[in-house]
Amino acid sequence: MKKYEYVHIEISKFIGAKSEDHRLIIDEYAKKGFRYVGFIPTDISDYGKFKELDLIFEIDI
Repeated sequence: MKKYEYVHIEISKFIGAKSEDHRLIIDEYAKKGFRYVGFIPTDISDYGKFKELDLIFEIDI
């Protein structure tokens, strides 16, 4: 059986495409035994820019 955890990230003018914060989150979850499996955009602007997303992690339980 698998357990999933979702980490919500808000993307702003200050944390945009050049941000590396997502890498710190992925590394943090990897240390806990989780595997990064993908992301889901949860808010998209009228012009198609991601404003918010969830990083998805899984672990066997």
